[in-house]
Amino acid sequence: MKNILIILSMALGFLAGHAVNVDVLDGAIALKQVSVERSQSHLILNMDIDAKALKQGGNSETVLTPVLNGPDGQTYRFPEVVISGRNRYYYRLRNTPDDATSLLYRSGKELVVPYQSITEYQPWMEVSELSVEYGQSDCGCDMPLTPMPLLRLDYKPRVFAPRFAFITPEAEAVKERDLKGSAYIDFPVNRTELYPDYRRNPEELAAIRKTIDVVRNDSNVTITSFSIKGFASPEGSYQNNVRLAKGRTATLKDYVQKLYAFDPAIMHTSYEPEDWEGLRRYVENSNIANREGILAIIDSDLAPDPKNAKIQSTYPEQYAFLLREEYPALRHSDYTINYIVRTFTSVDEIKKVLATAPQNLSLNELFLVAQSYEPGSEQYCDVFETAVRMFPDNAVANLNAANIAIQRGEYAKAEAYLAKSGDSPQATYARGLIEALQHRYEKALPFFDEAAAEGLDEAAEAAAQARDIIEFNKRNEI
Repeated sequence: MKNILIILSMALGFLAGHAVNVDVLDGAIALKQVSVERSQSHLILNMDIDAKALKQGGNSETVLTPVLNGPDGQTYRFPEVVISGRNRYYYRLRNTPDDATSLLYRSGKELVVPYQSITEYQPWMEVSELSVEYGQSDCGCDMPLTPMPLLRLDYKPRVFAPRFAFITPEAEAVKERDLKGSAYIDFPVNRTELYPDYRRNPEELAAIRKTIDVVRNDSNVTITSFSIKGFASPEGSYQNNVRLAKGRTATLKDYVQKLYAFDPAIMHTSYEPEDWEGLRRYVENSNIANREGILAIIDSDLAPDPKNAKIQSTYPEQYAFLLREEYPALRHSDYTINYIVRTFTSVDEIKKVLATAPQNLSLNELFLVAQSYEPGSEQYCDVFETAVRMFPDNAVANLNAANIAIQRGEYAKAEAYLAKSGDSPQATYARGLIEALQHRYEKALPFFDEAAAEGLDEAAEAAAQARDIIEFNKRNEI
């Protein structure tokens, strides 16, 4: 029987419980290495019953019965062990039916019973208690049995169910925003006059007006400044390019001022005579021949005019290409509208703004509207993802978006957000969640412990859960 059970346990992969040692009858009997093993379909009880110290007369006997008790009164009684004195032993041999399940032994100085019993696993046994009922009789009559708890069985699968630690963003005292754009206005050669209908100017000027109108027509915002910075390309003399960049910037400012009658105090202009930075960026990101040589000239200490001339003379073919394909793009006007958005306090109002102009909301307002949705719902998650799009470099926005990604099982996405989340306890805790939710509990614990040490309750709870799962898995050899 023992060999059969060993083979069965190897085949089914048993989940072993703790083994305990217990004395009964004031030490007369020792129950050693009591353990219960579970397969998918069976339980096996193992122990050694050491009765070498048991002293009893020929008409006496001792009974031990392992019993499994369920949470709602369910009971399973394993085969009892009867250890009898000489007379009772032979009496039982003569009078016990062949189909009896009792295990009969005669007491003696060397008696050690290797007990092993298998039973079919029932769902109620998942969380149950193993005890032994024992008693002695000197007359062969019924005896009172005394129960003694041995093991608490707990095969209930552990589920890691953490709380997520979001951070409530601080409210912005002043909600300052800006809109930026670049216009490529065509001017007649060497002139600074602006002709709205000249070449591509209708489209470029329309883009400027659209940007201004988006802000100007929003009753929730107040424009605080409008700035223009003009750039010229490096060909021609530097002094003439100063004149062109400065004059064309002033002309564009006058155009905007006449259309919108902005307070002159909010209008600001500046200029860059030659956009060498833009040229360098283009060359560096291109596959143009002699790229490194051209970059070396751009980065040199030469004055603007000799620098442009050297590129032209050293790399005439590439210079002609740049003059045709890139120099026109270096003649541009960058503009920025700075404005202040009023604060929104009503959730309904915030939802309306979220649908039409999410850039006008603060992180705190977005967090406020998220709390109005069911946690984990699509609307709830979408708000946090909108927040990180509006504030891509904000640590709090990235942390909260990381939590959403973790909840969705998007761990690579969460790690990307956490790279921008800083080292707050909540961020440390979230890094641990990524490990734990992928069943890497040992790797998760240092993160949980660090965050818990900084006072984060969610981390302390998660650490306790992780340790319980680790212990459970070790105990059951998972």
